[in-house]
Amino acid sequence: MKTLLIFFLLPAAALAADEAAAQAHAGMSADSLKFFEKNIRPVLVEHCYKCHSSESEKIKGGLTLDTQQGSQLGGDSGHPGVTPGDPNASSIFEAITWQNDDMQMPPKNRLPDDVIANFKKWIEMGAPDPRIQSPANLVGGKREINMDEGRKHWAFQKPVKSSPPLVKTEGWAKSDIDRFILFPLEQQGLKPTKDADRATLIRRIAFDLTGLPPTPDEVKTFLADTSPEAVKRVIDQYLDSPRYGERWARHWLDVARYAESSGKDVNLLYPHAWRYRDYVIDAFNRDKPYDQFLKEQLAGDLMRFEDKRDQAEKIVATSFLAIGSKGHNNRDRRQFAMDLVDEQIDAMSQSMLGLTLACARCHDHKFDPITQRDYYALAGVFLSSETFFGTYSQLQNQNTSTLIQLDKEASQTSALAAITPTEYAKLKQNHDDALTTADRIRDEVRAMSAEQRQQRTAQSFLRIRSSSDRADAIKADLDLFEKDGTPRSLTMGVLDRARPVNSPILIRGDIKQPGEVTPRGLVEVLCAKDEPLNIREGSGRLDLAYFIASKDNPLTARVMANRVWLKLMGSGLVSTPDNFGIMGQKPTHPELLDHLAIRFMENDWSVKQLIREILMSRTYQMASTYNAQNFAQDPDNKLHWRMNQRRLEAEAIRDSMLAISGSLNLYPVDGSPVARAGESREGIFNLFRELNSKPYNYRSIYLPIVRDQISEFLSVFDFPDASLVNGERDHTNVPSQSLFLMNNGQSLNAADAFARRLAQFEGTPLERLSYAYQLAFARNPTETELAALRTFWSRFPEQAANGKRSQEARDQAQAAALSAFCQSLFASAEFRYLN
Repeated sequence: MKTLLIFFLLPAAALAADEAAAQAHAGMSADSLKFFEKNIRPVLVEHCYKCHSSESEKIKGGLTLDTQQGSQLGGDSGHPGVTPGDPNASSIFEAITWQNDDMQMPPKNRLPDDVIANFKKWIEMGAPDPRIQSPANLVGGKREINMDEGRKHWAFQKPVKSSPPLVKTEGWAKSDIDRFILFPLEQQGLKPTKDADRATLIRRIAFDLTGLPPTPDEVKTFLADTSPEAVKRVIDQYLDSPRYGERWARHWLDVARYAESSGKDVNLLYPHAWRYRDYVIDAFNRDKPYDQFLKEQLAGDLMRFEDKRDQAEKIVATSFLAIGSKGHNNRDRRQFAMDLVDEQIDAMSQSMLGLTLACARCHDHKFDPITQRDYYALAGVFLSSETFFGTYSQLQNQNTSTLIQLDKEASQTSALAAITPTEYAKLKQNHDDALTTADRIRDEVRAMSAEQRQQRTAQSFLRIRSSSDRADAIKADLDLFEKDGTPRSLTMGVLDRARPVNSPILIRGDIKQPGEVTPRGLVEVLCAKDEPLNIREGSGRLDLAYFIASKDNPLTARVMANRVWLKLMGSGLVSTPDNFGIMGQKPTHPELLDHLAIRFMENDWSVKQLIREILMSRTYQMASTYNAQNFAQDPDNKLHWRMNQRRLEAEAIRDSMLAISGSLNLYPVDGSPVARAGESREGIFNLFRELNSKPYNYRSIYLPIVRDQISEFLSVFDFPDASLVNGERDHTNVPSQSLFLMNNGQSLNAADAFARRLAQFEGTPLERLSYAYQLAFARNPTETELAALRTFWSRFPEQAANGKRSQEARDQAQAAALSAFCQSLFASAEFRYLN
């Protein structure tokens, strides 16, 4: 009877588990799930599943770690395995830190410190874990993937061209986008809110396209232009501005996990990463077709080119595959190589396809129809390519690389000034001297007796290593120049190896357990049934690039159309922009998403044209006005009955403060401070000191992005983790941000500069304060605000003068009052938000 009852309960248990998984997953952020999949699950699979999973021959200690429930429940000891938010109350954390002699896991080899730190961080994050399902041995064993069924998922079917729906409200819709939005609103009995006022609209357009506020003259011209073409004119004006490329390149750099250092335990600098940043800015400014943009980043070195400059540009584009974070201190070169490939697959698949292909490294994907064969078919593609990231040998760098030299005829800019032949010769001599010193120390060690060598092993090693590191550091500086002192044009990137290789499937992702060799190939579920998957010649990167950038690929255009919609509207049609898989969210407006994707492709993959169409819609031009009835039915504004109010990103806040204060330098020097710092320890030290002290006044996209050393201004306002693909940033509103704007030196300096600019404005004190409103908010103050300004100006300077009557005291008091006023504008919610 008991057996029969369990038999009938199994389907219900499976359904309940699926429902619980969906509900729990919805409460986990995309970044936290990425962290688990990248840093926690692989360690559990490699070190724990053999003894602590439902597939173990014998589950030791009654502890299973292959589900969230099992991990939190714990084993026979009765103590919770994982207590979300509290590592000290988690027996798993106690075991991996070897705090207790009776409980040390793994039993023979303690996990590396960085892995333990990841577990601590994961638990403190709340232990996000998508494995909310019944154990495999309860609900029927290993999951079988049916590709025919998998292809039925909405995102794996090609976009369908639909006729815009017929709407009842006459005259509201100005475009097909509006009809796709209005139709579900009418079905739910909701009405779109009113149009935004024109001052609000131009401020919104200016920030969305350039990341900078409109000038008072631009606002005045737009308000005076009452022609039907006024909005289109101002959109085209901003799209044609070089500031547009700087703004939209930063969106892509979030997705491309751009940074100028390796991150992780050593955090070596990548002095040549800036070339990729400049490539992306130029690509957006020139409106490079998006399909071409993707192909160049994956296989630019293999594509045809018009001239040497075009060839160099395409090679620089492949830096996309080289700029990811790396564990340079890994002594196992095979493991480093596979980790590098995994990072490349993860970045490529999430950024371009909206899929988490890297989840299939250790096993078939737990949710999507992605097999280990798919993963290792792609791994072979990247293993057949050599990645050049440019780091020299030193004590904590076990994995070095050269760089790619660009042709002299390519006329590429350099971050470095030329040196004289004499200076080059001196560098060369210093390098030779360091090598001679290292050789002399080795000879001294060889001449020691066995007893002396044993006594001085550590000392001798450090002396040799120090000399060798010095020689290698000088060699790294030397390699930046030709013999005549001219800077060499070097870049990170990827080139094909002479002989392509196929990768074995690694059992549980373990390099020590190779299985069947898998031919290089493509992702099966994205190919038509019976379509050839394997690659016969070369690495396969060019095949992969054309496969991803094809109009037949069901994901590529949709993913980018959704990214553009998200940046302009404040929320994506798919709310999980980096995950269009089974565990991602379904689109709120599937027909509209397909419409945008198809229009995108029909317009030759033009990002500017896609942006223009969205901005010209009435949907985009709505106000963010609150409506109680609409809010009651759709509090999250998923149906887009109004424009979402959005907080500006860190870069837009900083750049606006500089622009409004008159301090912004729109023409920074070529390259990056990271490039000028070089790779030596002295250079790194000087860079970090510069990052914390030098008041850069150029646009934030040109600031050095050193992993784990992000500038305070950016980090306070939610700059994303530069080691992960980030399609959507967090937007918090916390006290630390207000305190930063009130007390930080950069904020105070910007307020002082703003005050000096106002002081030079010709007019009465009240006219100056009104001008400040025009600069900061793109509007004039209201009557109520004008009254408050009169009161402020009549009282604050007198209080600041503190009874002193001299002209100098009055001037200083007025300057202080003006600066305090400017700071209050910067600290206001209206300044930081788009309505």
